[in-house]
Amino acid sequence: MNVSLLGGWFPWTVQAVAVALFLAALGWRDRAWRVKWGPIALGVAVTLTALVAVGVLTLAGITDPIPLGVWLWSGVAIAAFSVLGFGWRGARWWRRALAPLAAVLALFSAANSLNIATGYYPTLDDAIGELSGDPLPDQITLAQLGSIHGKTKTGRIVQVDIPDTASGFTHRQELVYLPPAWFRSQNRPKLPVLEMIGGEFAAPDNWIRSGDAVRTADAFAAKHNGFAPILVFVDATGGFRVDTECVDGPHGKSESHLVKDVPPFIQKTFNAATDPHKWGVAGWSMGGTCAIDLTVEHPDVFTHFGDFSGDKGPYIGDKDHTIQELYGGDAVAWAAHDPLTVLAHHPKYQGVSGYFGQGDEEHGQIESARQLNEAAKKDGIRTTTAVGSGKHTWQTGAATFVQALPWLAQQLGVPGTRA
Repeated sequence: MNVSLLGGWFPWTVQAVAVALFLAALGWRDRAWRVKWGPIALGVAVTLTALVAVGVLTLAGITDPIPLGVWLWSGVAIAAFSVLGFGWRGARWWRRALAPLAAVLALFSAANSLNIATGYYPTLDDAIGELSGDPLPDQITLAQLGSIHGKTKTGRIVQVDIPDTASGFTHRQELVYLPPAWFRSQNRPKLPVLEMIGGEFAAPDNWIRSGDAVRTADAFAAKHNGFAPILVFVDATGGFRVDTECVDGPHGKSESHLVKDVPPFIQKTFNAATDPHKWGVAGWSMGGTCAIDLTVEHPDVFTHFGDFSGDKGPYIGDKDHTIQELYGGDAVAWAAHDPLTVLAHHPKYQGVSGYFGQGDEEHGQIESARQLNEAAKKDGIRTTTAVGSGKHTWQTGAATFVQALPWLAQQLGVPGTRA
């Protein structure tokens, strides 16, 4: 199942087969079909596709651009069903059978068009693994921690149920990466911690399956005597289609969960560092916005951040819509979570640092990082910036984390690194 969904032979083959099946289902048929029913079926399909597109863009509250391929292949699927309905009478049985098959493959191509634009599922195995809830490689339970040999060369992923005692935030199961050094039975260090936050359409394991974060951390640990930060793959949204922007609001107290629930649990359960100077938060897209926002608001909890392809601040559409959706209409709450506003009114920070990274085709994110970087530096925050190559995809986020981890590890004080 290790077949690429982002390019190569598989996506093109699915698309070609979908078109071939659709054309076979459409057929030339008799004169009445060619002159009347065929054109009506295709006309209805075009109309329905346009109505679906308008409905989704108007009612679903999606602010990011949707790839053209989503509408194109959705149109093919709708056309296949339209041809099936209008051409049922007089159609041979195999034409009736081919239309639904064409629709299924077209819908898959539509979904994969969105996947290609975001990079959520690099391979078929990644998609099946997440959608079916399969365990990740090297995933263990808390009860199995003692069974890992202290000389292990790779870290482990531990599935955890973090109590929502302080927040009441309904969240999914979260994951913790423990580097090889954690398993040493003698002189186990109190390791630094990075909370890892994904994008708007998120699951806690996105940073592992899509962002390759565990492989990156293992590679770093291999060069540093087994040492790397503990990575906590948190649930900042509570659901795949929920957009909290990591604030407390109508969708739940996400911020309180990340600030008040997670750190005490990780410190107690895994004997992690308690010093805020050894805690940080990093994220891609929405997670990048969350990273700087949480740090400038809560420097007593997080002292370092990695903002990868984040926006200028939490938002859903324009400012008025954002205030209504995220803060229940409270403009004061919006100002308290707008990084530029917070930085403009906060006393100079001490010991706080941040990393801004984007791809060279992320023009909006590059401009946001420029403004945030200038404001952060003026307020005493040590920053570094980097622009790599790529669009606004998980692959760009993964590459940014590879570049940022050594710098973040230095700031966090990971043993064997120098700040």
